Amino acid sequence: MTYSTTQGVNKSDSSITIKGQFTKMEKTDFINMAAQQTSALYDWTFDFIQNAGLSDKLAHIVTSASLLVIAFGILYIVNFIISAIFNSVLTKVIKKTKTSWDDFLLNNKVLNKLSLLILVIIAQQMIPFIFVGFPNFTTGLNKFLHIVVILSVYAFINSLLKTGRDILRTSKAFVDKPLDSYLQVLQIFLIFVIGTLIVSILTGNSPWSFLVSLGAASAILMLVFKDTILGFVASIQVSANDSVRVGDWIEMSKYGADGDVLEINLNNVKIQNFDKTIVTLPTYTLLSDAFKNYRGMQDSGGRRIKRSINIKISSIRYLTKEEIIELKKIKLLAPYIAQREEEIQSYNQRTGVDESVLVNGRRMTNVGLFRAYINAYAQHNPDIHKGLTLMVRQLAPNEHGLPLELYMFTNGTQWTFFENTMSDLFDHLFAAIKYFHLEVFELPASDDLRYLLAEGNLSSAGQKSADS
Repeated sequence: MTYSTTQGVNKSDSSITIKGQFTKMEKTDFINMAAQQTSALYDWTFDFIQNAGLSDKLAHIVTSASLLVIAFGILYIVNFIISAIFNSVLTKVIKKTKTSWDDFLLNNKVLNKLSLLILVIIAQQMIPFIFVGFPNFTTGLNKFLHIVVILSVYAFINSLLKTGRDILRTSKAFVDKPLDSYLQVLQIFLIFVIGTLIVSILTGNSPWSFLVSLGAASAILMLVFKDTILGFVASIQVSANDSVRVGDWIEMSKYGADGDVLEINLNNVKIQNFDKTIVTLPTYTLLSDAFKNYRGMQDSGGRRIKRSINIKISSIRYLTKEEIIELKKIKLLAPYIAQREEEIQSYNQRTGVDESVLVNGRRMTNVGLFRAYINAYAQHNPDIHKGLTLMVRQLAPNEHGLPLELYMFTNGTQWTFFENTMSDLFDHLFAAIKYFHLEVFELPASDDLRYLLAEGNLSSAGQKSADS
């Protein structure tokens, strides 16, 4: 492109210049472009700046820069007005309404996406007229702005689809329907449409010609890029479902993976196990195989303790009054014993049971008080989470005795904290169980066998001495 210092229309032997911008060789292109892009504001600004004594080339640059600053100022003002309307007025109105569907508009940021779309459309209409003096740059800029508008429209439609899904979830007719799957199908369709339009804009060809070419080559593409396509689909699904993030602790026992996700890309997922080994899996295995994600546990702030103490069944019995009096000295258990004594005495008197037989009426057992003590101890333990499930329960008796299971959560999720808290808890309970005249079940040890043999030998010796 060449510039001339002559304004208006001047004739010469070699060239004809129009508004000091283009030579005769570019006359046709300029006429076509001017019919679409000529801006009165640009012409006025250019003339004003050129009268200051600047060359044509420098005047074009200064004109575009000046108009660009003005355009950004206008966009800033428009953004301020839109934000004031959407974020202040509409948001307050929506929060005051009793309906829930408009709250989903806020949760899915529909208003934010709409304000962005308005700004992008305004920018698309303004920016090209700022660079009238640079037609080559304007062509590329127009393509870029068209793509940005398409992406903004997709973001807005996607937010509306998510809002529709959330609204349908509140209806009993759709509560058990796979709405997420329907949403993902629509999202994939939208992505395909958006991709087709973007390719059409970049290449300058009709979208239909692109689709015809794509259909002819689809068989080859599916064969050659099978893993890549599977990984691409898996990446979209994982991102849409938010099922795995970088940094999540996941477990896939089938592949020996149990650790933190380091990287998720189109083809594979890298997982660092806790022994610092790294497992690399194809991305599509996140869809084809089951895995466990511990993000929910980490976000909850508590980590579950689910472990049992096996009580020797033969050691379970009713407690005597003297033993109950002794157990009342345990500070955590005293209020519970007092309450239970009052309830039991009231029930037995009301029903007139014969208390000479312990099985009549109601009595306190050592395992029942031990269970109450564990619960009270956990309730007063600062390292046990009080906002999550906390209980001590009996499981079905088996060949290893009566399992007394502790089901509760620590007040933190770090591995070392969890293990230390659980160890301290069971250290205390194993030491305290003797106060309740209970025994922990364990398979016969060598000491038990030696004790039985010694008793057998003593019995035999005593029998022999008696016979003699």
